[in-house]
Amino acid sequence: MQRIMLKAKLHQARVTHAVPDYEGSCAISGDLLDLAGIAEYEQIQIYNIANGERFTTYAIRGEEGEGIISVNGAAAHKANVGDSIIICAYANFDENEVAAFKPSMVYMNADNTVSHTANAIPVQLA
Repeated sequence: MQRIMLKAKLHQARVTHAVPDYEGSCAISGDLLDLAGIAEYEQIQIYNIANGERFTTYAIRGEEGEGIISVNGAAAHKANVGDSIIICAYANFDENEVAAFKPSMVYMNADNTVSHTANAIPVQLA
């Protein structure tokens, strides 16, 4: 059996650009892609904290070190500059791989610098 698991996450990134006339995708600063382990052209899910929109696109490499998060093409209508979003990538794992797997999670500051990283989410308390 295969399971679809969270592979990587950029948590509370801020949208810096929304460009409807650009070929579709989401440009993400190259250093953030590398840190999270998201490949260029990899499918990503974007969850917009500001308006509840959830959509699928793919990652493209943005300029290194600039904190770029540019939602492009039709997806630009689902996010505005300044919106806080979560960007996730998922992967299929065999049952025997699941126990040892740990996702790569990158937590962002409001200026798209990295606050911290982790590979587990704390247990949610009641």
